[in-house]
Amino acid sequence: MKVKIFDCDHEKDLEKRINEFLINKGDNVIDIKFSTSVMLDEKSEQIYCFSALIIYKD
Repeated sequence: MKVKIFDCDHEKDLEKRINEFLINKGDNVIDIKFSTSVMLDEKSEQIYCFSALIIYKD
């Protein structure tokens, strides 16, 4: 069993990277965990972090 972690600033980028990964590993995926984080920078602008952990058989 292995894991792959993806971390992107935009949800569409994360979606694209996961879909590209699943082309070769899709049948071996056991689980996908998704997380979203948000914080404020010095200018009080919101910064998002979208991440996913994919557990799969190798």
